Amino acid sequence: MTTPDLTELLADSPSNWGKWGTDDEVGSLNYLTPEQVLGGVGLIRKGALFTLQRLIGDPAGDPVWPGRSPATREMILDESHWDEGGDGPAFPGGLHYADDKINAFLQGSTQYDALGHVWYDGQIYNGYDARTTVGGLDKASVEPIAQRGVAGRAVLLDMARFRDVNHLAAGETFDHTDLEKCAAAQGIEIKPRDILLIRTNHLALFFQDSEGFYGDFCEPGLVYSPELVQWFQNMEIPNLVTDTIANEITTDPHNGVALVLHNALMRNLGIAFTEICDLEKLAEDCATDGVYEFFYVAAPLKIHRASGSPVNPVVIK
Repeated sequence: MTTPDLTELLADSPSNWGKWGTDDEVGSLNYLTPEQVLGGVGLIRKGALFTLQRLIGDPAGDPVWPGRSPATREMILDESHWDEGGDGPAFPGGLHYADDKINAFLQGSTQYDALGHVWYDGQIYNGYDARTTVGGLDKASVEPIAQRGVAGRAVLLDMARFRDVNHLAAGETFDHTDLEKCAAAQGIEIKPRDILLIRTNHLALFFQDSEGFYGDFCEPGLVYSPELVQWFQNMEIPNLVTDTIANEITTDPHNGVALVLHNALMRNLGIAFTEICDLEKLAEDCATDGVYEFFYVAAPLKIHRASGSPVNPVVIK
């Protein structure tokens, strides 16, 4: 099989460049109007909160994209600094305090991608020149998403439970028709402008065997087709949220191209990607009460010129 380049593969793929103006940097999040936000708020029934960020510095390990290293935390000040001979600062009244810092990839935990995170043909989202990424993203960084915030109606599509497995296997694929079948089995409808949360529980394999997890690395997930991309366009999906590291199958089995949907959906349509979410407690609750629609709200950190940012999304049912 000859692997096509993205220029060839996505030559006829739909684009939202210019749809919200030549200066737009938040893409399909523009679909989340005040009406969409209020519609999401109206789904709150029992006041139950679910935070979706995976723990940074988990003793069991932090799943990250191959080549990235997990975050490290360093203690700068603690009570030992006031032991005899210590260098703890002296404050009037005798105050002591703890201080620490982390060294982390901005996309090394639950995070939002900037729309300028990936590209081909020398252009990022909305047609901005890829040279605007040099030294930091001057256009389509994560900051505009952070300044705006994300909120609206969201639905959980529990693909693992739908397929009656604990977790999807490496390389396992599904498409938009599978999402619709999953929704129907759960008794809900995917509506235009919904935020989609997709559960695979594939990272359970990381926590069982973190070293083996990266052998022949190929996560399960959505797989490219022109029909799938057009479905996302027609449904005006603003935000794709999953529990995998890269939100889609790592290498497309049909064409051999890596991360096709990062380009077809994020670069071309401006759909925000949220990755490495912990959906387990939410999924258990949805399976218990049968309610798979809810209010979702999130805002990544406001980091100037960054290609991504950690986030702790919140679901309220």
